[in-house]
Amino acid sequence: MEIEGQATVKESQPPKFALPVDSEHKATEFRLFSVAAPHMRAFHLSWVSFFACFVSTFAAPPLLPIIRDNLNLTASDIGNAGIASVSGAVFARVAMGTACDLFGPRLASASLILITAPAVYFTSIASSSTSFLLVRFFTGFSLATFVSTQFWMSSMFSAPVVGTANGVAGGWGNLGGGATQLIMPLVFGLIRDIGAIKFTAWRIAFFIPALFQTLSAFAVLIFGKDLPDGNFGRLQKAGDKTKDKFSNVFYHGIKNYRGWILALSYGYCFGVELTIDNIVAEYFYDRFDLKLHTAGMIAASFGLANIVSRPGGGMISDAVGKRFGMRGRLWALWIAQTLGGVFCIILGRVGSLGASIVVMIVFSLFCQAACGLTFGVVPFVSRRSLGLISGMTGGGGNVGAVLTQLIFFRGSKYSKDRGIMLMGVMIICCTLPICLIYFPQWGGMFCGPSSTKIATEEDYYLSEWTSEEKEKGLHLSSLKFADNSRRERGRKEGSETRPVDESPSTKV
Repeated sequence: MEIEGQATVKESQPPKFALPVDSEHKATEFRLFSVAAPHMRAFHLSWVSFFACFVSTFAAPPLLPIIRDNLNLTASDIGNAGIASVSGAVFARVAMGTACDLFGPRLASASLILITAPAVYFTSIASSSTSFLLVRFFTGFSLATFVSTQFWMSSMFSAPVVGTANGVAGGWGNLGGGATQLIMPLVFGLIRDIGAIKFTAWRIAFFIPALFQTLSAFAVLIFGKDLPDGNFGRLQKAGDKTKDKFSNVFYHGIKNYRGWILALSYGYCFGVELTIDNIVAEYFYDRFDLKLHTAGMIAASFGLANIVSRPGGGMISDAVGKRFGMRGRLWALWIAQTLGGVFCIILGRVGSLGASIVVMIVFSLFCQAACGLTFGVVPFVSRRSLGLISGMTGGGGNVGAVLTQLIFFRGSKYSKDRGIMLMGVMIICCTLPICLIYFPQWGGMFCGPSSTKIATEEDYYLSEWTSEEKEKGLHLSSLKFADNSRRERGRKEGSETRPVDESPSTKV
């Protein structure tokens, strides 16, 4: 009997993890150079697959001077193709968020990557402005993997490090936008030197990003896990995870005004980043009469800043969150994005090559840090509709890119330097609504928690569940999340909260 009892206790204990975890089995530490399953393995799979999608989506811009001559593209054709490349992901990102909520980030991400990979292969046979626009449009759907990346990190990492995890995964994935500015001209040059004519070499070059994207999808499927405890399907069959309804996830997501404000502001940090990825190589090539490879290297520096800027934004969000709580996260976001707008205006005003490069790099640091800071806030907006809120915010980034390119960089209404300056003004204006974000349990930028009634984390997150759902125990994951998010009160307000057990064998 005693042996049987001991065996029962042993079987009921939670699995061991390489990283310390909280009550949801989310990691409370972020170890960048670890590949330990499931937390850090999910991190590396998510950023590499997102990186591959970014490389594919922006493989065309650095080769545009060659492609436009081959396909006889006009300035309007190029502008329309650039808009198409980021517009496809607008609704795809919202759909991806919902898919993550219902089916898990692993399956949702890998499926989209495999569905969009053929469009990258088909770029090699584009023969007109219409076919070129279509392949860029369908390839751009793959950028919705950003949402699964952020959802995955928010599902794997706890409040003290979720901003860092989101920032590094998103930032390193966004590196693809800069890396492709270097990769594609080099691949093109290599193929041309082997013996292919230039109008054939650019077509062959697209097989490299297409193959990379395909392999990343299989890696996610084979080696990834949705949650620390396993995949969605297995956990739902075992009764360890409830299967939510689409209508409930959708309703609680769209009615939360904080998600809409973050979508707007994200449209003018990430949306601006997408816009710059589309125009910057051609801008330096034409304005300063540079060689294709030189313009590509300068353009690459904007995207490559993501190696430190977006992760830095996530780390800053966690650091100020630890000291000042959610109010600190909001202030840091507003300051960084506003400064990004200021330097964007300056970039449009300077006229020398050296000054333009310096200002562009400084601008990229603040713009991309704001992206990381945004997703230091997003995980706390909603527990039940986390995927949808992530999708709304990510989709807002693409909407901002589409509108910005339609208004300022389509055709010849504005010169590119004036368009960049006006884009900076838009950044500053669209960042102001962050001041309106308010959490009753934590406060906002200009005021503290609600003083008219007692507001707790449990009140906020359990409000997404009906009394009938609570009776069935469907709210328990939100209850654990509420307890783990008490740190967002800040050091002073949250000093009396009980510490989270961070031992690797933390029990549920």
